[in-house]
Amino acid sequence: MIVKSNEEFKEVVLKTLSFSKTYSDNYTLYTNKKKPELGHLISYSREGYYNLGIADYTITQDFDLSFDNPQLLMRFGIVYKGATEFKIENNPVSSFTPSSFFVIEKNLKGQQSWKKGQHFHGTEITIFENYFNDIIKPNFPNVIDFNTLIKNYTYIYLPLEIVEIIHQLQSLSNQNSLNSIYLESKILECIAILINEVTKSKENAFTNQINYGNINIGSNRTVKLTSSDIHAIQKSHDILEKNYTNPPNIESLSKMVFLNEQKLKAGFSKHYHMSIGEYTNHLKMTVSANLLSTTDLSIEHIAYKVGYNYSANFSKMFKKTYGKTPLKFRKTK
Repeated sequence: MIVKSNEEFKEVVLKTLSFSKTYSDNYTLYTNKKKPELGHLISYSREGYYNLGIADYTITQDFDLSFDNPQLLMRFGIVYKGATEFKIENNPVSSFTPSSFFVIEKNLKGQQSWKKGQHFHGTEITIFENYFNDIIKPNFPNVIDFNTLIKNYTYIYLPLEIVEIIHQLQSLSNQNSLNSIYLESKILECIAILINEVTKSKENAFTNQINYGNINIGSNRTVKLTSSDIHAIQKSHDILEKNYTNPPNIESLSKMVFLNEQKLKAGFSKHYHMSIGEYTNHLKMTVSANLLSTTDLSIEHIAYKVGYNYSANFSKMFKKTYGKTPLKFRKTK
């Protein structure tokens, strides 16, 4: 079977999961009423324009799904748990692991695979071409220029402001307090942030994941990044992502990816627009904010869970990142 649209893709996956849908005023809930332990998907939509999906479910069987989707759409979000394997036409097999992501899709062809027993938890926003054509462009005709971004390439990056918005939306959904006008205002805010990111400079956190360019090491040394260097930097990113609670130091990481320390540090900063330390902190704070919003775990437990031995140090870093202590952050959600 080959699916031809984003909507059909979702329908087939949910059917395979044996989920049925229940309508509410603001959202649609997909779940198996006889087996609630399998989890759920909550979908907020303005039909034909955008969709917010909040997923927390377990795969019930191995399955593959082929797709040939001509639609132009934008997808971005955060995967907290779960991994899928996929192959885009004319590209090698890839896997997607927990991280932030952003992709513009057009004429996407390939196949995706899921394994029985895998648990998925994440939040994704999908914006369809009609939203840009009918809502954005007529009112703001000169602000959008996504042509600098490669189609069907998954950027493992989102601005922190969008990560925070996604946390807010997920938290409001958990409280059954997310209404359509607030959701649309936040989707517009996300679009504005993305537009600013890709238009403020030809060199940005998105394009730097593709254009290798040069890096400065020290005050008077310029070094060219090769494709091998980029592969090593991306590998270091993956290692940090999987081990953020107890990340390797720079020396160890350098040896693990076979790239000298100076080049690794400078290349990582250029490629991801943050230092290695800032990135591991970003992961810890992202997971912490999600746990504060969606669980009743104590501050001490969350601090330990993301790699802090002392909750006071955790609280200090959390406040530096979000402008609030963990306790105040939880109370405002």
